[in-house]
Order: sequence, then C-alpha cells, then structure tokens
Amino acid sequence: MEAARPLDTMSRTVGADLRALRKARSLTLTELAVRLGRSVGWLSQVERGLSEPSISDLRNLADVFCVSVSFFFSADEAVEDQGAYVVRAGSRRSLGDPAAGLVEELLSPDLGGAFEMLRSRFAPGAEMTRFQTRPTEEAGYIVAGRLDLWIGEECFHLGPGDSFRFRGEPYRWRNPGKVEAVAIWTIAPPVY
Repeated sequence: MEAARPLDTMSRTVGADLRALRKARSLTLTELAVRLGRSVGWLSQVERGLSEPSISDLRNLADVFCVSVSFFFSADEAVEDQGAYVVRAGSRRSLGDPAAGLVEELLSPDLGGAFEMLRSRFAPGAEMTRFQTRPTEEAGYIVAGRLDLWIGEECFHLGPGDSFRFRGEPYRWRNPGKVEAVAIWTIAPPVY
C-alpha cells in the first residue's frame, strides 16, 4: 500500500488549481467567496495552501467551476519530483460530464501554465448546440472518430489526423459518428 501524499503538498496543489480556475473565470477572491458562502480570508488561505477545504467545500467549488470533485485529486499520485513535469496515464484528472457527451482529461501537469492540454472524448451523437466564444487561442488534433467543428459560420468535417486552430471566434462541435471521437485540444490561456 502506497503512503498518502503529505497534507501540505495536497493543500498546495488544490490551492494552485483553485487559483488557476478562479483566474481563468475572471473571478475575484471576493466574488468567489460570496458564491461559496465563505470568507475572503479563508479562500485566500486555501489558495496559498495554508488551509485545506472540506469535501463539502470541494463539492461547492466543483459546482461553481463545473468540474467533478475528482478533478481536485489525481487517480494515482504523481512521483513528487515528476509532478511538475510529467502526467502519468493513470494520473490524469477528468473534467466534464459524461451525460453531456464530453469528458476531458487534463494532460498538463496543472492549470498554472500559459496553456492547458486536454484529451477530449466526444460521445457518439453528442453535440454542443450553442456557439461559445472564449478569449483564447485553441488548437486540436483528431486522434480517432469524426468531429464536425463550426468556427463562425463555417463547418469543418474532421477525421483522424486532421487538426485545427482558432482564436476568440464563436465555435461549436458535434460528433456525427456512431463511435467516440477523440481529440487532443490545447487552450491558451487555460480555461479550466
């Protein structure tokens, strides 16, 4: 049985991820504290790794940021000296909702860099019906399956080996196939 990661390391990781999520959503400490029903001081301590949120707090944070609670934990703890550089296949953190047809795994070690890299899995027939516009530059590579990607008014039918890039433009997607579509998706700056 492996030893648990020390509390201070876990607190720093959760705090750094929380800060990155908050900044990616352009929320101030005060705005997030109000949404959580917590004090700004408590939230600041969590972000700095000085205080650990309860599981109830993590559930509330997950709801605010539309991520699963498991996002705040890795499936298999990283080796301490590799965690800033390497994400092992069994240690990826999942984002998204299978019921919505899109599940993503964070391939980047954390959310603190200039970009994030995700492995996006689109369920057969899943579709984002409304256009979304983000202040980001995004690029992707289709690994498997088919994906229809609208960028502005233009629709691109993508398959394995195809890639794309867009910046700050409205987009939406659909998996028109009967099998899962898989894409490696990079977003700068991070939005999760």
